[in-house]
Amino acid sequence: MTASVTVRVPAKVNVQLAVGPLRPDGFHDLANVFLAVGLYDEVTVRPADELRVTCSGPDAAQVPLDRTNLAARAALALAARHGREANVHIHIDKDIPVAGGMAGGSADGAGALLACDALWGTGASREELLEICAELGSDVPFSLVGGAALGRGRGELLTPLETGGTFSWVFAVADGGLSTPAVYAECDRLRGTTPVPDPEPSAALLAALRTGDATALAAAVSNDLQPAAVSLRPSLAATLAAGEEAGALAAMVSGSGPTTAFLTAGEAEAEKVADALRSSGTCRAVRVTSGPVPGATVCGTARSSA
Repeated sequence: MTASVTVRVPAKVNVQLAVGPLRPDGFHDLANVFLAVGLYDEVTVRPADELRVTCSGPDAAQVPLDRTNLAARAALALAARHGREANVHIHIDKDIPVAGGMAGGSADGAGALLACDALWGTGASREELLEICAELGSDVPFSLVGGAALGRGRGELLTPLETGGTFSWVFAVADGGLSTPAVYAECDRLRGTTPVPDPEPSAALLAALRTGDATALAAAVSNDLQPAAVSLRPSLAATLAAGEEAGALAAMVSGSGPTTAFLTAGEAEAEKVADALRSSGTCRAVRVTSGPVPGATVCGTARSSA
């Protein structure tokens, strides 16, 4: 009998986030190019008398521990489909910034889904898991898949992308979070009545990913939510400037922010940018990593001795 299952699931950065006009359902069509990067949450599930969520790690106090948590919702959704109770203790060992535009909550949802599938032996197909992920949220399917992918629709309709190498990144973590709905609302406000084209992926960006060319990728990255994030959190401008001055090839807000992302030419350059950001006083913490990396992966199981 399996006593626990642990799944490791990565953060993401959007190397392109093209946001289309507001849809009647309140969402926006996107051309969302995801890259999974090596900052991870670990989600462990084990049998329990009732559904329970706990969390440890940086910013754990900001993580909801009730049934609004995407990890809890993932367990409930899988249990409902397979006619069972979601009686599990879900523990999240959190290392992805909370409310930072790096899909930490989505990662936890994908991690809990894969872990519960393994714990319960439900044998869900990849298609079923991705379907549940899409029901949970726009970024959750990519957290399951990882690597690099183009997200269409709300971001949940994924096409895997070829990458020709590894890209070095520095992430500057800001104080506090930003609400994704608030950032999208600010994006709409800033656009006003200006016609918004349908979102399309950048051919130059996709080519740079394929060839592994960091300089070409830097020239093509874009985030339509960045003006809105900076409008709501003006201090981000100083963080972006500090990274650029330190030699980053590109500086951008990660997703809806407020984490900022800096693409560098390699590991040595990443450490230089990281040191400059740490001493700049413009951010709370700095992380150095690379991508792409795989999506949600079972990294440990324990068996009951009973």
